[in-house]
Order: sequence, then C-alpha cells, then structure tokens
Amino acid sequence: MGKKRSIHNVRNDSGENLSVPPGFVSLTSLTLKRVINSVEAAANPRSIDALLSNADVENFKTSFGQRPWIHHDRFHGGPKNCNPQQTEVEMEHPVSTCLPKGVIRGCPNCNDCVKVNARWHPEESRLPVLNDAPVFYPTNEEFKDSLKFIAKIRPIAENFGICRIVPPPSWRPPCLLKHRKTWQASKFSTRAQRIDGLQNLYMKRKLSRLHEKTETKRPKVLSSMELESCNERVEEGTTGDQSVALSSEFESGPQLTLQSFKKYADDFKKQYFCKNDKVIGPNKVRKEPIIARIEGEYWRIVENASEEIEVLSGTDSQSRTLGSGFSLRDSPANMAEYSEYVESGWNLNNIPKLSGSLLPYGCHDTSAILVPQLFIGMCFASQCWRIEDHHLYSLSYMHFGDSKVWYGVPGRYCFKFMEVLKKLFPQLSKHHELLHELVTQLSPSMLMSEGIPVYRCVQNPLEFVLIFPGAYHSVFSCGFNCSESVSFAPFDWLPHGQDIVELYSDHCQKTSISHDRLLLLAAVEAMIAQWESLTLNNNSINNQLWISVCGKDGILTKAIKARVSLEGIRREHLCNLSMSRMLDEYDDATKKECSICQYDLYLSFVGCSCSPNRYTCLRHSKQLCSCAWRDKFIYFRYEITELNILVEALEGNLKAILSWAKKKIQPVAHSVVIKDAVPNGMKMDKTTSESSSRAGANEENKKVEKPQSVQKMVINLSDDEDE
Repeated sequence: MGKKRSIHNVRNDSGENLSVPPGFVSLTSLTLKRVINSVEAAANPRSIDALLSNADVENFKTSFGQRPWIHHDRFHGGPKNCNPQQTEVEMEHPVSTCLPKGVIRGCPNCNDCVKVNARWHPEESRLPVLNDAPVFYPTNEEFKDSLKFIAKIRPIAENFGICRIVPPPSWRPPCLLKHRKTWQASKFSTRAQRIDGLQNLYMKRKLSRLHEKTETKRPKVLSSMELESCNERVEEGTTGDQSVALSSEFESGPQLTLQSFKKYADDFKKQYFCKNDKVIGPNKVRKEPIIARIEGEYWRIVENASEEIEVLSGTDSQSRTLGSGFSLRDSPANMAEYSEYVESGWNLNNIPKLSGSLLPYGCHDTSAILVPQLFIGMCFASQCWRIEDHHLYSLSYMHFGDSKVWYGVPGRYCFKFMEVLKKLFPQLSKHHELLHELVTQLSPSMLMSEGIPVYRCVQNPLEFVLIFPGAYHSVFSCGFNCSESVSFAPFDWLPHGQDIVELYSDHCQKTSISHDRLLLLAAVEAMIAQWESLTLNNNSINNQLWISVCGKDGILTKAIKARVSLEGIRREHLCNLSMSRMLDEYDDATKKECSICQYDLYLSFVGCSCSPNRYTCLRHSKQLCSCAWRDKFIYFRYEITELNILVEALEGNLKAILSWAKKKIQPVAHSVVIKDAVPNGMKMDKTTSESSSRAGANEENKKVEKPQSVQKMVINLSDDEDE
C-alpha cells in the first residue's frame, strides 16, 4: 500500500489552485524581472503582450501577482515599496528602483560611451504653464558698472526672484576653456544623476547623520560603495549648493575632458530624441527638439518616468581642475590682449571683490565662496531647488553650449517654500537643521498649487542670470553647455544678513562667512571714508560710495546699530568685569564657532579652562560645561562703549570718528597733516608727512582693497582730544 502524499494547497480569490508539492516550497521561488510593455511588444511580436489579448494580459499579471513564491521586487507596476530595507525617508518617498534601464553607460571597450534605449514621449509632455521672469538689455554705458546696474534693476527684478541680463552685442569675452590644451587634455570628475528620482527627497552631507538616527530602526540601504563615495565628496569640499542624494547621485561618473563630455552629451541627446533612426525636430531645418519640448519631456521624466534616465554632470569643485572660463590677471598675455574683460565688473572673478561688495570682509582671501564655480551639463542635467548660502546674491554666466531653463521663487516666499517642504516631507519637522540642507526637484505646478509663484527664464550663451537674496531656484540643461556662477554681497544684501545668521543658529547650521567680521571691517572702512572726506577733502568715487551707506538712515549704519543692540542685550545678562578678557589680533587667524549652535564667534564668546579649545556663543554659555560660572571667561573684541562710538561715527558724529580712529587705527611710517580740517576747536598734532597718499588715489580704481587696509590709515591725535 503506497504512502498517501499530502499536497500544500493555496487558492487565490478566483479559486485557482496554486499548489506546490510538499518539500518543494522553498525551492520554487523565482524573480520576475518585469512584464514586457506594449511598446516592446510592438517591436517584438513574440512578447507575451503581443500574443495575448488585453484581458488575458491582465489575468496573467494578476495570477502571477498572487503567487507567493514569485519575488516582485523587479515587477514593473508592482508594489511601490520594492525594497524591504528602506529608511524612514525612503519609505515615505521611495526612490524609483522598479523601472527598466533606459540609459546604459559604458561598454567593455570604453567608459565614456552611451546607449539610450529610452525615447521621447511627446504625447505625455508635462510642460508647466509659467510666467517669464524679466529680461534686461543694458546699454554699453549701463554695462560698464555691474553693481550699479544690478542696483538699478533690483526694485523690479527682485519681485521675480531671478532675471536674465543680455549684454550688449559688443560683449564677446574669450573663453579660456576652449583652448586646445584645456578642451582636449584636462580631465574632470563627473557625477551620475538619476533624473527619474529627482522628485524624491535629497539631502546634503548631513544625510549621514539622519541615516545614523534611522539605522537602529531599519537596516542600512546605502551600500559601502555609496557611503564611501559620499565621504569622498564631503572631503572634496562640498559647498552650499552641492548635494548628496539618496539614490544614484552618490555614484561617480567617468573622468572626462570637455571634448569627450560633449561627445557623450550629444550622443545621448541624439539617441533620446530619435524615432526610426531619425532625429525628431519641429521641422526639417532644425534637427533638434525645441526647448519647450525638452522641458515638457524633462518634467514627464521627473513626475512620471517610464525608464531609468541617467545623465552626467560636472559641478562646482571641478573649477579647481579646469579653472575659470574668464581671462585672469595672472597672465600678462591676457592683460595685454583682453584687458577689457580682465578688469570687467562682469568677470565673475571680480564681482565678489568690487568696491561695494561686502563679501571679502566676511571671509579670508582663500575662502572658496569667493571663487566662481563651474557647471558642465548635458540634456536633463539638473541643479535642484536650492537657496544660496547666507541668502547671498548669485550671478551665473553661460560660456557656451545649449540653453538652460531656470525657475525662480521670489525671496519673500522663502519661508513659505520651507513650510511646503515640511508639508510634503513631514520628517523635516523632526530635523529642522536639514531645511537649509535640502535639495529636491519639485514641479513648478506643484508649488503653484500651494500658492507659491514660480517664474521661468531661458539662459542662452553669453547671457547672465541673476539670483536675488532668499530666492529658491532650480535649473536644468537642454544639452551640452558650460556655465559659471559666483556669490556676492552688495550693500542692499545687509538686511538679510543678520536674520539668516540667527536662523542658521536656531537650526544649528554651519556658516560660510563670518557675518560679524564682515560688519565690523566694513564699518571701519566706511568710517575711514568719512574721515578722508572731512579732513582731506578726498571725495573719490570709492569714498562717496561708502559715505552713501552711512548717516542715521544709512543701510550700513542700521545693520551695525541693530547688531550692537543685540550684542549689548546678550552681554548685559552675562558679563561682569572680573571674568572678561579682550581678544588679541591673532585670535582672528582661525574662524571659531559655537560648539552648540555653530554661531560665528568673531565678536564675542564664552570659554572655560576645563576645555581650552571649546567655546560657545553668549546664548549657549551655560551649556559649555558643568564648571562653576566664576570659572568661565567671556572673550570680546570690542567693548560695548566702543561699538556705540562706532555707531555714532557712522551716523556722522565727527568726535566719534576721531575717538574711534585714535584707539583702533594703527599708525604706520608717516602721519597725516591736517590743516584747518577739524571744526569745533578740536586739537590735532600737526606734523609733516606725505599727506596725500590716499587723497590722490585714482578715482577710477573701483576694486576694494583687502580688509586689512583699514589699519593703514595714519592719524596722530593729541591726548586731550577726548576732553
């Protein structure tokens, strides 16, 4: 009598028997890669979809979907959360990993070739309907002074967040990047971008901190290779507008030259916008899709991708390899042949250091924030929604290539934009410090549905795009191109500066510049300009510029006055003379930051002998250590009385100008002869000297001197000046 064999029976909702013999359950698992779609069926008559009717196909998919031994992690159109090992961020906004590869990069013979299986879907275009940002066409005369022209258009353009500036036809600067040696031989690193994953949440280097917090709840998702790539990117000096992503943004691309990158980019675009081996264009003359069609396809991929679309880009730090596209002063040949462009205020190497730009006062000469950054792009290569560090101005220039499409949100909607981000990504409510570290590509249509206006502009070669303070902006390329951008801070940026520093402190975000250093050194420079005007009758263009921001209603005076008032309130609750120490000049050699909130400590801070290399700002002094309060010291660069005198000096009080000058401006080789220059009977030493060193300065020289120059003014005052 034979043994009776039991059968493991499973039935689905339709009653179909899904039996598996006993002992074979664990051996019957298989992975279903994907179901061939209708497009492939048309190309392959033997595919399943071509052989079965639509009803049969749906039954086929349903039947397979209910079989427990089939793994659906690669099933196209299957469960959204395909990866069971996801962080909280990924579970809420899963990265698309279930799509077929539309782009294959590299082959056994080379790593800089590309095969594109994906194709343009014009019938599914997602072109957003937006108003255009304004475009300005300066005359040759207006174009001579960049900061003056920007100040002129600001009242109009700032309401849009971004604008486009088209130089006069005579503007034709040479591009150093096109020199044969650079074009053909200088290699730069590239990064791979998954365009189909851009709408998911992206974060910068603090992503690793969030990942550490979530890894106790869920297993790690990032591979060791991805984490290693992330660490390498941080070590390379990731700046404010660079990002580290959750998906393939971690992956490094090949080392390419500009020549090989262009070939790669052109091959991709030609294959992607192709049908039956012919480039699809609006007419026979133009052999590439117009910008609107590329834009509509871009947002289709971002919002409703049907394939993985990977592109390459070279960003920011690559300028160390390729250098700037503009002519520089360090080459005598450039000075002789291209002097107009070497000295131009529109040369991005110059604009951060022009007279009237405050950025050099807040950082050292070697600071990366003063150096223009390159972006090498191809079709769909993106820089997602972001905001400039410290809400600085930013100017972008395109040297050559295909157009770029920009989107901008006015600065007044900055905080509403953040609220929308927290609404879309609730986990940010737990991690406020990541608000300024966020990078994600949200559809302009989605933002507008939340009440946030979005404006669009198209940048072409030899054109500028200006980003105003606090404006969120995003951009993608329509093909191979090379652009360059830099931050700067004219006087009208000052109202934003202190507010952002305090906001950074609330979010424990590291600062890129020393805002207090910027304010104090700029104030001393302005005070010297007033002194020279009053005593030496030196009314140079540079001095007039500084004097224009002084006075009781001056924008610089107001910024200094507000900062001194805030400092006075904080010291009043903490300071007593027995525990105060003055900072020496050498203390400015390195940038100190609060160990609690990252606040810059140029003006004052608290320390303790128990931790000599650890300090806090005045707000967090009690969190420094557990030592008794009497063991702590408050370090300050200026006494409050000195700072109040500085405010009076900026308001125009001559006695305050003399008092500050006597105490804080160091004498050098010669002293200044003053003859009948000081009113109200004020006494001054009348010694012989070379009195006209600064008075005879060339008024046309608008380049700002190094901040240290404020200490070179020569003033000898009598001891009874303060009487």
